[in-house]
Amino acid sequence: MASNLDFVEYVCEQIGGAGQITYKKMFGEYGIYCNEKIIGVICDNQFFVKKTKAGAEICPDCQEGAPYTGAKAHFVIESVDEPPNRRRDF
Repeated sequence: MASNLDFVEYVCEQIGGAGQITYKKMFGEYGIYCNEKIIGVICDNQFFVKKTKAGAEICPDCQEGAPYTGAKAHFVIESVDEPPNRRRDF
């Protein structure tokens, strides 16, 4: 199942504070870039972030999974919603 463009745009909007976030369609799914460097992928409406040592230090309990068969393990981002201290619905 291909990812929904609305979901891709929502994820990019949510992580926009990290830098210049863009996406490119790749093999029917989407690569996610920060400042022109690929940081992850969206496959089947699930956000996967490349595993790094720094990422593991920030999120030691983050689940891991492969975005597609044969891929290296990535961090699986379960929720991209704004943290409670940034919500605008109060």
